[in-house]
Amino acid sequence: MPPRFTPHPLDTALHAAFLALLGSAPLTWAADAPPLTLNPVVVTGSRAEAASFDMPAAIDVLEREQITAGQPRVNASEALIAVPGVVANNRQNYAQDLQISTRGFGARSAFGVRGVKLIADGIPASMPDGQGQAATFNLDVAERMEILRGPYSAVYGNHSGGVIQLFTRAPSERPSVEGGFAAGSYGTTKADLGASGTAGALGYVFNASRFDTNGYRDHSAATRDQAFLKLTGKPDEDSKLTFVMNGMWQHDTQDPLGLSWAGYKANPRAVDSAALSYNTRKSIDHLQAGVAYERKLGRDLIQLSAYSGQRSVIQFQSIPASVQGNPRHSGGIIDFDRNFYGFGARYIAVNDLAGGRLTTTVGVDLDSSTDQRRGYENFVGSRLGVKGRLRRNETDSVESLDPYLQAEWARGAWAFTAGVRHSQVKFKVDDQYIVGVNGDDSGRRDYRKTTPVLGVVYKLNPAVNLYASAGRGFETPTLNEMFYSGTAGAFNFGLNPSRSTHYEVGAKAFIGHSSRLNVAAFQITTEDELVVDASSGGRTSYKNAGKTLRQGVEASFDTAWRQNLTSRLAVSHLRAIYDEDFRTGNANTLVSAGKLMPGIPRTTVFGDLAWKITPAVTATVEGVYRSRMYVEDTNLQRAAPAYFVANLRLTAQQQMGAWRFTEFARLDNLFDRDYLGSVVVGDTNGRYYEPAPGRNWMAGVSARYTW
Repeated sequence: MPPRFTPHPLDTALHAAFLALLGSAPLTWAADAPPLTLNPVVVTGSRAEAASFDMPAAIDVLEREQITAGQPRVNASEALIAVPGVVANNRQNYAQDLQISTRGFGARSAFGVRGVKLIADGIPASMPDGQGQAATFNLDVAERMEILRGPYSAVYGNHSGGVIQLFTRAPSERPSVEGGFAAGSYGTTKADLGASGTAGALGYVFNASRFDTNGYRDHSAATRDQAFLKLTGKPDEDSKLTFVMNGMWQHDTQDPLGLSWAGYKANPRAVDSAALSYNTRKSIDHLQAGVAYERKLGRDLIQLSAYSGQRSVIQFQSIPASVQGNPRHSGGIIDFDRNFYGFGARYIAVNDLAGGRLTTTVGVDLDSSTDQRRGYENFVGSRLGVKGRLRRNETDSVESLDPYLQAEWARGAWAFTAGVRHSQVKFKVDDQYIVGVNGDDSGRRDYRKTTPVLGVVYKLNPAVNLYASAGRGFETPTLNEMFYSGTAGAFNFGLNPSRSTHYEVGAKAFIGHSSRLNVAAFQITTEDELVVDASSGGRTSYKNAGKTLRQGVEASFDTAWRQNLTSRLAVSHLRAIYDEDFRTGNANTLVSAGKLMPGIPRTTVFGDLAWKITPAVTATVEGVYRSRMYVEDTNLQRAAPAYFVANLRLTAQQQMGAWRFTEFARLDNLFDRDYLGSVVVGDTNGRYYEPAPGRNWMAGVSARYTW
């Protein structure tokens, strides 16, 4: 007789949850999601409001429902996975943040985000040196995200291989309070509480949340607390004032490190022994606030902003105690306190010119950060993973000043745009740890670069726009990449910025009344690409390699079908290669032209199909495909294999008078595939691989009361 089938407990739970959602039918229906917004208004790129359809750039918008519906709202990668040209990996390691790249920019980052500009409510979430933290995005209050790729990113200056900008929601007209709770696999929970409303001329949005997880892998537990406050006011009919404050506190977040290939195959949930021996972990305290003032002057607009913040980090690494005997070594603990601030001002003028409309934006950005940085040994005697002797003490400062000018002239079927930005980035190090042979490593390095951009749009007909654009970009080294020079302990002030030239052509089309198609083809050439030079004793130094070449195509198709079906499809294909020989590593290894750049999948595909089962219940199936990724420059080490995973989510809403209830349940990696979700490019110890979870689930409920 055939074997007896025993239901998996998770399947039983999901079946019960699904029946519970259907059982909500007697309640008043609440729309689960609005119709597709096929032509959203954006400000990223031009800085003045414009329809995304009319922009000569690849720019996608994720609306609130796409960010929040059926999601735990913990990681920006939950929503960014649906954007072509973007690779957003959840590393299953909250000590190192997400791994985000656009068209290959940022793929090399060992932690945080580099090469991609992060902005939240007009306030940079990237520091002047280009390093940013997507974890500071508060997704509970997200209204939309705008994701810009290609030449137009250049108008945002240093490390703008792409731009990801988060906008939080405006205060509701009627006061409301809401709260939610979600739980899932690996001891994961998320609780949040918020309020929104308007009292006279004052509007407010408040949110506080706690995320807690034991982690998929051993030694990967994390707790993250976040808080957000937004106040808005109108001094008069022509002006608007906004104050935003957000904080993130993440203490003793365990770091499982990467795994070797053998370790991954033996046990994907395992942790390297060094992580346990040294109790690798990280604590973060982050608080920042900003104010923005906007005033209409007839058809013109003036915008002013200022922000300030403080970030403290202490990280216990797994650097062996034996190698810290080198008197030039900075120890196995990173400890810094960062103060940062910035100002922005822009004037947007609208005029009639030569029978067309001219929109001109002139502005300036000033950003500054100062680190009080210390290093300590990560041992005391035979005790490992504890703070030992001081081995580093310095003040690191970075300041950028960027004036810019943009103009767009549109007449009839044609629209022409041009922009230029001049960036000045200054690095300064004041070394206060001068002991024995460990000399004074103080110094400075200034970088200057002018980055122009040009674009043209031709309206073939009301439903089809064709466009072309070109621009130049640059990336200075980050402070982390300047810390060491070869085998010496001195700062590497000799690093040059990488310089890139971008070309893009594309088409945007409305198909009928319910579909939109975007297609873009691009080529990017880069000189002085920053790559790993040498790694030893837990220290990595960088160098400028030769030329690189990126060529690719992106396409997205969003549509609302009949029978209550909607779907999204995003496809990217990117060939990213070294276009010139260079040598790297302690062994001075040759990397031949034609080798693929690591951390960049050649093909990515995302698709989802949503079915509104009833007016209140929606079921969505997702599919994600990603081709293999190389892990280091020579392409000789085992590449992370290609994979395909499917996800399923259910959402529901009900309205009962002043109450609105929302539920979700999701099942990720439906077929329980073993795969690598991300890689650590060029890891010193060969721990390149970061496994993703097998089949896992999460479910939650929230309630809102509106007066």
